[in-house]
Formats: sequence, structure tokens, C-alpha cells
Amino acid sequence: MNRGFKICLRAYQSLQPHRCIFSPLSPLINKSGVAHRHHYQPQATHFSTKTAECVIMGQEQQQDQAPKQAEEQKLPPLSPQDFRVYNEKAERMEYFHAHFRHSWNTLWDACIANKRPSNMTLKQFINLGLQFAHNLEVHHSIEENYVFPFLARRMPEFQTKGRGKRAAELLRQHRQIHDGLEGFEAYLEKCSRGEEELRLDVLKEKMVGWKEVLWTHLDQEVKTLGAENMRRYWSKEEIAMIPM
Repeated sequence: MNRGFKICLRAYQSLQPHRCIFSPLSPLINKSGVAHRHHYQPQATHFSTKTAECVIMGQEQQQDQAPKQAEEQKLPPLSPQDFRVYNEKAERMEYFHAHFRHSWNTLWDACIANKRPSNMTLKQFINLGLQFAHNLEVHHSIEENYVFPFLARRMPEFQTKGRGKRAAELLRQHRQIHDGLEGFEAYLEKCSRGEEELRLDVLKEKMVGWKEVLWTHLDQEVKTLGAENMRRYWSKEEIAMIPM
């Protein structure tokens, strides 16, 4: 390990307590029935990401070529300890996706039953939907601005040469999700302001069009970050440097 890499590594580790790219989602509803807004600190994220890139670049200078994906290559089984290291990002992503699934199911089940949960007021239910939309928007924004570009250094699943069909599949899914999310959020905003009365059959119409792509995305993204895929591109030491 050369001196430059050690310096970068110490700098990155010193920033760890301030790193909050995917901070835990705040409670959906507070005691007053008002949804919290999820905030993040892009400035702190920016410096953490830049420092991590410095570490990765230092390592890449010590090797002629980055690890390449080789489907035909049969890799040896991972030990339980190594699996935990390589699977860390998938587990972290699944933690956040579990929140989105739970919120979606609460909203969707109410639409199917045509009755909101008995333990939620109308205001709380609407705020749940708005909180879900806001958190998903923030989550995807962070991914696209910080996480995906970093992973795209080596992983084709996150690389893109343009928009539309030329974009990576996970990014195309983001676009499809947000096309549906806009109408969903706009409707709930009108209901929150009293401009429209909340109708669960209408809310269902605002959700059904992007339900399948959302659930596919939540599963596929975690699988892509799983141990067996990550080991093809990153060393165990590098996994800790990925800004997530």
C-alpha cells in the first residue's frame, strides 16, 4: 500500500461519522399527525464521495486493469465472513427499500379495500403518501448523483451513454417510476390543500400504472448489489469505500 493511498484512506475514514448518503428514513407521521420531511446533506456527501474516489483511484494506479465481469468464470465459494463484506451494500439498500414497500402496501391495501386504515386520520393517510413520494424522490436523486456514477466506474448495470433506451436499465426504471410518481404526488397535494376530496379509487388509478416497475426495481437493485455480483468488480477493501 503506497503512501498516497494511505493518506487518502485516512482522510476518508476521518469523514465516516459525517457520511450520510442514505440516512435512515424519519418516522412517517409525528405525534401531531404531520409527516416529517426527509433531509440530507449534499455537501457532506460530496466530500465523502470525492475522498472515496481518491482511494479507489489510488488502488487503480497499482493495477493495470480493473476487475472485469466474466460470466463464464467460475469463482470459488465465498466464506461466510467474505459474503457479509461483499453483501453489505445490498443489505443497506434493502433496509431502505423495505420502508418503501411498507408505505406502498399501506396505501395500496387501503385502495383495494376502499377504506383507509382505522388507526390513521385522513390527514395522516395523505401525509403518508406525500412522505413516501418525497423519500423516494430524494433516494433516487442521491443514487443518480452520487452512488450510480461511482459504481459505473466498473459496473455496466450503472453505466449510461445517453437517455431513453441508451440508459442503464436501473436508470430507465427510475424514469418510469417518476413518470407515475408525479401524478400520484400531485393528486395527494391537491387533497392535502382541500382542492379535491380524497377518493381511494382515484388514488389506485394513480398507483397502478407504475406498481410493477417499482417492485421490479426495488428487487433488481438489491440483487445487483449482492455479494456474487459485487465480488466481480470490487475487492473487499474497496467495498467499504463505496459511498452508500
